[in-house]
Amino acid sequence: MKIVVAGGNGMVGRHVVAVAEERGHRVVSLSRATGVDLVSGVGLAHQLEAADVVIDVTSTATQSAAKSSAFFGGVTRTLLDAEGAAGVPHHVALSIVGSDRAPFGYYAGKAVQEELVSTGRIPWTILRATQFHEFAQQMVERFRFGPVTMVPTMTSQPVAAHEVAERLVELAEGEPQGRPADLAGPEALRMSAMVKAYAAAEGVRGPVIEIPLPGGFGKAMRDGTTLAGPDAQRGVQTFAQWIEELRQAR
Repeated sequence: MKIVVAGGNGMVGRHVVAVAEERGHRVVSLSRATGVDLVSGVGLAHQLEAADVVIDVTSTATQSAAKSSAFFGGVTRTLLDAEGAAGVPHHVALSIVGSDRAPFGYYAGKAVQEELVSTGRIPWTILRATQFHEFAQQMVERFRFGPVTMVPTMTSQPVAAHEVAERLVELAEGEPQGRPADLAGPEALRMSAMVKAYAAAEGVRGPVIEIPLPGGFGKAMRDGTTLAGPDAQRGVQTFAQWIEELRQAR
């Protein structure tokens, strides 16, 4: 199969490309580094020629609902229009567990993406997954102020990015499924505990302080709205195992 990966240089995209290549597929990665602008569509048409499926794992670093909606709305429309012109028969998108129940902040863009994909004319599959193990790393990188790291009050079910990639490629190899079972990590953990464990593994010192976020999104993070239900598939790698891999790498 020819599998086109939108966002192939990203955190999950790199894993998707690696897994697809390991399975013997011809893989094309779409990013600015490969001459493709997914917002304007420049360079996209040629890359979609004879494609069997597109896997969209694009992402943007914002917590603004307006910016997230503009990004995912723009990229999704561009992809779907180009796929329609090229005759691509299957579109696979990665979304987030809870995006339909808590369409706030970053999640607002994923809700827009899901709406566009599910109402479009390209046969589709949308996989919702929980946060990745690397979410703790992002907390430290983005919300560390001096010696203090601020984290939202929330519980997460961290899942390995590689396992998400494996599931996405598996779905891409099959027929469009609409909304298959969500994918979540094997355990629920307090975000503050995850960040402390990551900081310790990386030698980052200083207090980790929980902040209850206001509004609907903050409430959803605290009350379990963003957690997967009982019918979700469960990943294998625990957060502790991922942390141990980091320690060994150091």
